[in-house]
Amino acid sequence: MLRTSLLFLILMALWLLMSGHYTVLVTGLGVLSVAFAVGMASRINAADSEGLPLHMMKSLPGYSVWLFREILMSNIATAKVILGNTPDPEVFHVPYSQKTPAGVAAYANSITLTPGTVTIDIDDEGFLVHALDASFGDDVRSGEMDRRMAATEGGEG
Repeated sequence: MLRTSLLFLILMALWLLMSGHYTVLVTGLGVLSVAFAVGMASRINAADSEGLPLHMMKSLPGYSVWLFREILMSNIATAKVILGNTPDPEVFHVPYSQKTPAGVAAYANSITLTPGTVTIDIDDEGFLVHALDASFGDDVRSGEMDRRMAATEGGEG
């Protein structure tokens, strides 16, 4: 019940932030939409520790700030490669140290969110990643993102 209530509050807050409309009718429809979504999530048991990983919430803001900075820097580097017409693409395999499906998915998505790199396959050994330039691949292979996501997954700030 706690997870379901928390899911409702999180989704409602996001809905209100993204809506920008606060009339009684629109907000009421938002409450109904969120209640329906939470009801469906509860019905399929999606508000469990994997669907709503509360243990990650404490350290997620720090990781998000770091990831945003990485995305910004990678945007600049990707623009230089594209504008300079100097791509040196590569496909490589990188291991992951995450223990839960939520952690693995978050790490794979973090790689894909960073411009110039895309996670194209996941297996038990790691990810198959495409990088627009070898230097982008070096950034992923350095293990910094893996280490930070593993710390976030474990709830260690």
